[in-house]
Amino acid sequence: MLIVLTGIDGAGKTTAARAAVEAARLAGGSAMLLRNHAGRRNMSQWSARSGIPLSPRLADALETMIRTFNVVVSHARARRFTGLVVMDRHLYCQLALRSVRGLPRGRFLRWLLRRLPAPDLVIHFDIAPEQALERILLRGTDSETLEELTALSQGYRTLPEFPGFVRIDAGGAQDEVLAALTAAISGAASRAGRLSAKQSTSPL
Repeated sequence: MLIVLTGIDGAGKTTAARAAVEAARLAGGSAMLLRNHAGRRNMSQWSARSGIPLSPRLADALETMIRTFNVVVSHARARRFTGLVVMDRHLYCQLALRSVRGLPRGRFLRWLLRRLPAPDLVIHFDIAPEQALERILLRGTDSETLEELTALSQGYRTLPEFPGFVRIDAGGAQDEVLAALTAAISGAASRAGRLSAKQSTSPL
């Protein structure tokens, strides 16, 4: 089973993903976490230190190259794995960033999304940008602004795929978010099991 997590920085995707994978392993199952970063944080830090600004198109080109490589490698690993695979970020994240930057979706990412195995579930971590910013400031590793987080939150909502995402409230306590994530994954697994059983008993 393949689960993809999306959401703005500070939504708690990585923390919840690690906890969900650990819970699945403790329950006796096989589970793996794969992270599909684009190097945006490192590039932003380099740009700030060097004083060399990156144009939106150049930043997108570099990020798309890195994220695409990571996503393709992750799917190759997932294909060889039997059990729960949780992907932290995906190509949807780059498409949302393109929306923020006023760039077109383009053909390549849309083509690649059609070619890659579709996730069993895409879960969007919904959180108020103000709360996400508080979390980011507390961990002290990023330099996001409220305006950037708000724009990215809206960028996700403009995606044509967004209505098909399962949204969970990421603004609560960690145990509440984990419970919601676990319930969503369990529901998808049950639906997949029923579908598989129905297909196996269907007459040829």
